[in-house]
Amino acid sequence: MGNLTEILGGVFTAQVIHALPPALQLSKAIADAGLEPPDHIVIDGNFHRFGRKKSAWYVAFAGEISAGKFGDWREGMEVSWRQDIGRQLTAIENMRHNQTMLQAKQVRDRELSLLRENAAHQASEIWESAQVASDDHPYLARKHVPNIAGLRVAPDGRLIAPCYYNGEISGLQYIDVDGGKLWMKGSKSGGAWWHIGDLESASTIYMAEGVATAISIHQASGCPVIIAFSANNLPQISNTYQPKLNQKIIIIADNDESGTGERYAKESGLPYILSPVGDANDFVNGGGDLTALLNPKREVSDWLIPADAFSAQPSPISWLIKRWIQRDALIMVHGPSGGGKTFVVLDWCLRMAAGGMPWCDNRSHASNIVYLAGEGHHGLRGRIAAWRHYHQPNSLNMWLSKGGCDLNTNAGYQQVVDNIQSAEIKPDLIVVDTLHRFLAGDENSAQDAKTMLDACNWLMAEFKCSVLLVHHTGVSDEAQHRARGSSAWRGALDIEISVVPGTEAKPIEIVQRKSKDAEIAQPIFVRLEQVSIPGWIDEDGEQVTSAIIVQSDAPMPEKKLTKSQAILVQAYRTAADSKRGIYASGKFVGVDREVLRDYFYEICREKNKSADNSRRQFYDAIKESITSGDMEETGNCLFFKLPDLAICQASWDEIA
Repeated sequence: MGNLTEILGGVFTAQVIHALPPALQLSKAIADAGLEPPDHIVIDGNFHRFGRKKSAWYVAFAGEISAGKFGDWREGMEVSWRQDIGRQLTAIENMRHNQTMLQAKQVRDRELSLLRENAAHQASEIWESAQVASDDHPYLARKHVPNIAGLRVAPDGRLIAPCYYNGEISGLQYIDVDGGKLWMKGSKSGGAWWHIGDLESASTIYMAEGVATAISIHQASGCPVIIAFSANNLPQISNTYQPKLNQKIIIIADNDESGTGERYAKESGLPYILSPVGDANDFVNGGGDLTALLNPKREVSDWLIPADAFSAQPSPISWLIKRWIQRDALIMVHGPSGGGKTFVVLDWCLRMAAGGMPWCDNRSHASNIVYLAGEGHHGLRGRIAAWRHYHQPNSLNMWLSKGGCDLNTNAGYQQVVDNIQSAEIKPDLIVVDTLHRFLAGDENSAQDAKTMLDACNWLMAEFKCSVLLVHHTGVSDEAQHRARGSSAWRGALDIEISVVPGTEAKPIEIVQRKSKDAEIAQPIFVRLEQVSIPGWIDEDGEQVTSAIIVQSDAPMPEKKLTKSQAILVQAYRTAADSKRGIYASGKFVGVDREVLRDYFYEICREKNKSADNSRRQFYDAIKESITSGDMEETGNCLFFKLPDLAICQASWDEIA
C-alpha cells in the first residue's frame, strides 16, 4: 500500500496569514461600525464601557480565536465580532466560536439587566423628588403649551418626562430649553411610553412622538394621547398595547424630511394622520387648524351603495371549472394521504392548462396554472406524462415549482411573487400542494393559519387569480370530512372540497362541502385508470405506469336490512361458501329453502335465540326480502339480488 504523504505531495501545512493582534482587530471593528474605540482594549471576558457618555461597550473572550460583542445602548447598536485568522474555521472551531458568542451574550444580558434595574430605581427616585414645572417654563413657553402633562423640572432647569414599561417607570427623558432631548443613562426606552388623559374611558386615543406634540393634540381634541417619545417606538407600542385597549387608536405622525415619522406610522398598522408640516405643535404654532386636522370633514363616497343600484348590474359567478373552481376565490381540497386528491387536482389543472377541456360534463376555461409543488416531484412528473399520453394535448400552460417555501413569511411570499413575475406569467390559478409544505408554523394555530390565509389573499390580489390549497384531513374517522388543523381554514374559504378515497366496490367521491356564493354541487365519482408511459422503462427493463382520473358511475346506494334479513344474508353467504346451491343449465340460480333455513337456525342458535323465534324470523325475513325486491323465489329456490352478494354469485358461476 502506498504512502499517502508521498502521494499527496508531502505533509499538509495549513496556510497561515499573519493578521493584526486580536485587540487591534477589535478596535478597528469598533471604528468601522462608527464608534470611537477606547484607547486600550482588554480581552478578558469582562464587560467594558467606553465613550464620552459611557453608553458604548464591549465584551471579548481570549482563546485560539478571540471573539465577543460590542455596541452602544444609546444608538441601539449591537455587533458580533470574531478574530480574523486568515482562513475559514473548522467545524470544531465553529462550535467553540458559537460557545464563546453565547458567553458574550450572557455577559451582555447580565450587564444590561443590571443597568436597566439601576436606571429604573434611580429614575423613580428622581421623579418622585422633582417639582412640577410651571406653565412659563422656557421650553413650554416656546412651544406655546401649558404643562397639562405634569412634566417636572430637574435641578439644572431641564424638564423631565417619565417613560413606563410594563406599567413601571423604566427611565427618564430630559428636555432642555432649546428642545434637545436626552435619555437618562441606562433608561429602557424601546417600547416605553407615557400618556396624557384617561385611557380607560375614552373612545378615541391619539398617539404622538413628543411631549409638546401630545399636549397640543390633547388641547385640540380633549382625547387622551399616548407619548411614544420616538418614531421607531410607534410600531412596538402599537403591537404591545393596542390589543389591551378596545378603543380606536390614531397616530399623528411627524412630517419630517426623511419620512421617518410616516414610515413608522405605516409599519404600526394603525390608522394615522400626517401633520402638514413638522409635528402637530409646529402646525398649530404656524396657524394651522389642528381640530379640523384631527376631525376631517367626511366626503360623500360611493363605499355604501343602495341595494337597488347594487343589484341592478348583473354579476353572475365566473368559473374556471363550472360549479367547482371559481375565479378570484380561495379554495381548499382535502383528503387522507394516498386518497387521490393530488390526482384530482392535477386533472383539473391539466384540463384548464390544455385549453379548457371539459371535466365530468362541466365546462372548463383555458387558464394559466402555477403549481407550487412542495413534495413528490418524481411522482408528479410521471402523472403528468401519463395524462399527456392519454389526452394528447397540444401544449400545457402550466408551470411547477422546484420545491417548497414558507409562503407565510416575507421571504417565502416574495420568492413566489418574484419568480412568477420574472417568468412573465399571469396565473389564473395558483395551487399550493401541500399546505403543510408551505406553512411556517403550526396548522392548528389560528395565528399561523391567519398569516397563511393573508399570504393567499395577497397572491389573489397581486395576480387577480384564484388560490387552491391541497391539505390533509384529520386522522380520526369523524375528522375525514374536514381539513386538518385550525377551524380558521374553513371560515376563510370560498369553496371547500373533500376527496373521499375509493374502495374495490366504490369509486373515489368528490364532495363539495362549502360554496359561499353558489349552490353546493352534486358529488362526482371518478376512478383511477392505469396508463403506460411511452418511453419510460425502469432499470429492470419493465414498463413504467401511472394513473389518470376518469369519470365513473355513482355506486348503488347501500341497502339497509332488518336484523332478520341480515341473518338471512349471512346464512346465504354461508351456503355459498359451502357450495350448497342449485343450478339450472350449469348456472347458479340460488339456494334451496331448506338449506338456507338450516343455516339460518344455526346462526340463531349461536346468537342464543329460541327455536320458535328463529322460525318466525326466518319466514319474516324471506317475506320482507321478496316484498322489497331483494330476493326472488322460484319453486323451492331462493335467489338474492343484492349487489354486495355479487362476489358470492360470481364464485358459484366459476364452479359451474
